[in-house]
Amino acid sequence: MPSGKGSQGTLLVTLRGPDRPGLAARLFEAMAALDLSVLDVEQVQVHGQLLLCVEVAPAGVGMPIPGEVERVQGALGAAIGRLDRRLELTVSELGRLPSGAEEDVGRRHLVTVLAPSLGPTALAGVFGQVASAGGNVDRVVRLSTYPVVSYELSVSGAEAGRLRRELAVTAARLQVDVAVQRAGLHRRAKHLIVLDADSTLLQGEVIDAVAARAGCAAEVAAVTARAMAGELDFARAMDERLSLLAGLDQSVLDEVRDDLRLTPGARTLIRTLQHLGYVTALVSGGFEQVLGPVVERLGIDHLAANRLEVAGGKLTGRLEGELVDRAGKAAALRRFARLAGVPLSRTIAVGDGANDLDMLAAAGLGIAFNAKPVVRDAADAALSVPYLDAILFLLGISRPEIEAVGDA
Repeated sequence: MPSGKGSQGTLLVTLRGPDRPGLAARLFEAMAALDLSVLDVEQVQVHGQLLLCVEVAPAGVGMPIPGEVERVQGALGAAIGRLDRRLELTVSELGRLPSGAEEDVGRRHLVTVLAPSLGPTALAGVFGQVASAGGNVDRVVRLSTYPVVSYELSVSGAEAGRLRRELAVTAARLQVDVAVQRAGLHRRAKHLIVLDADSTLLQGEVIDAVAARAGCAAEVAAVTARAMAGELDFARAMDERLSLLAGLDQSVLDEVRDDLRLTPGARTLIRTLQHLGYVTALVSGGFEQVLGPVVERLGIDHLAANRLEVAGGKLTGRLEGELVDRAGKAAALRRFARLAGVPLSRTIAVGDGANDLDMLAAAGLGIAFNAKPVVRDAADAALSVPYLDAILFLLGISRPEIEAVGDA
């Protein structure tokens, strides 16, 4: 909404009522006839109902003129009333912002809230917490109504850390997802997005699928459980699981790849980001032989994954090259950013497990996707819905924009 940031003597013109073609044009024509300068404009249209706010000032005037509000109200009201008597026009004088308020207005963040459904209780909680954190909601944009409902709030005046902490508590209580990001032109610049593979881009775990075909699913799962309990580090757990796969025919990897299932929304996410000029990458503690064709099919730009050693058409139970583990994922993100010429502040990482934590921390925006609590707590934003393309809403991309890419 207009901020009242001009000098004393500026006026706020508010127009409400049924929208129609040419309405705004007629209003500005009437303003021109009054020799008014336009300082700020904000317009919202909801189901055919218009709210148009314009901050104006008499040309060359810095102080109030007696009777100016009444003069402008009468002239603009008459001009608009001839178009539609149902329209309501008001004019009021704006004063100066309180001391320090201009600095607060310049401190802007974007708060995205999404859930399968968003009722008044959830919205009241989010808006109330923004106010409690010292922020003001300047604008609200609905991004989507399916597969989830999402809104983007432009918030001024709040400190980012406090806003994020307090909204996280409210989001958990209300069972909604909330993300806080810095507003600014950086959102329009070139970005890199790095996705984890297992249980993020893909449903399930690649190594579990290979183990199932090798007849050692239970043994591999037991090693994984020990690693998750902190009894084994990633490297040792990988060695133990790979040893169970030794002697398996490499053709099994083709079978696993053919049976892979993408997470719902994965194709839409990748297609939309590529259309917008994003550089895309996949990182995984899984296997290059399985994931390489997936990357090629989706047109993903980069891949970092472990490569299984094969001899005589059989898996040896060892890896070739460096291990892609928790540190390796973060290193891959930095490497891909350098290759793309993108600063880390414009990188996005998405993952679900503890071995994604370093990558999420290194990225400009770390997103936990249906993640374990430790990952959700550490990430900048968390999604609990099962649709990977919900990430687009966190980036301010609306459902109509996504559909327009699909139709292109």
